[in-house]
Amino acid sequence: MDVSIASSDLRVTVTETGAELVRLQDRDGRDLLWNGDPTFWAGHAPLLFPIVGSNKGDRILVDGKAYPMPRHGIARISRFKQTLGEPTRLHYPFEFSLEILYEVVGHALEVRATVTNTGDTAMPVSFGFHPAICWPLPYGRPRHAHEIRFEQAEPFPVRRLEQGLLGQARYKSPVVDGRLALRDDLFDKDAVIFDQLLSRSVTYDAGSGPSIQVRFPEMPQLGIWSKAGAGFVCIEPWHGFASPVDFDDDLLKKPGMAVVQPASFKSFGMTILWHAAGRSLAE
Repeated sequence: MDVSIASSDLRVTVTETGAELVRLQDRDGRDLLWNGDPTFWAGHAPLLFPIVGSNKGDRILVDGKAYPMPRHGIARISRFKQTLGEPTRLHYPFEFSLEILYEVVGHALEVRATVTNTGDTAMPVSFGFHPAICWPLPYGRPRHAHEIRFEQAEPFPVRRLEQGLLGQARYKSPVVDGRLALRDDLFDKDAVIFDQLLSRSVTYDAGSGPSIQVRFPEMPQLGIWSKAGAGFVCIEPWHGFASPVDFDDDLLKKPGMAVVQPASFKSFGMTILWHAAGRSLAE
């Protein structure tokens, strides 16, 4: 079952499977979110939990026992009702609830995920957002004109994937003067991974016309991803990342994980703002 909410500026549709955002439209009904064409990628904006990316062997280790874990976790393939149920413990042996809140306020879509540890042991958690924004945006500007502008300069090296895992090599940041020019060859090695991120917001546009701003104050990492010729660019705020190629240990020890203690919770948030041409980004 799909659920739709709207304001005068934005229209949003979320599906029960994965609690995934599957439609985001501006005030004139123009689509801002990728349509999920499986020729390139069937997703729209999956939620990544309890891992981001892949683990070695597509499994996690908890107290010496292996559990199968698909890339980007199990939330995106689970049916949401009130909580995720018993089948999740076949993959993730912890007692928890995961609540997702979508709220549209004016020209902003706010998404908040809250993970509560309902068990009696410390629970390692990663969470990520994965919205695929249309590239080009539906405002008549060519694809090659689009760029992502970072809140900060981002001088630190970036990481890339090696067979789905986080490679050890570090690469010069492709961000120049706070701007990332979008081009297909940027994604020849899959996502561009900012694991030493300074910014907590980015703005995506084609230099003129309406823009999309993504804010993520609680998310310390960011992935940017697309495929050659695809009509989307994914702007992915993360808490956590794929397992390093040399890591094969207990999930509690995996780099980038948050740890939620019993009877405690942790929240992860992202706001997508649609800015009409001429509107201040400070609004």
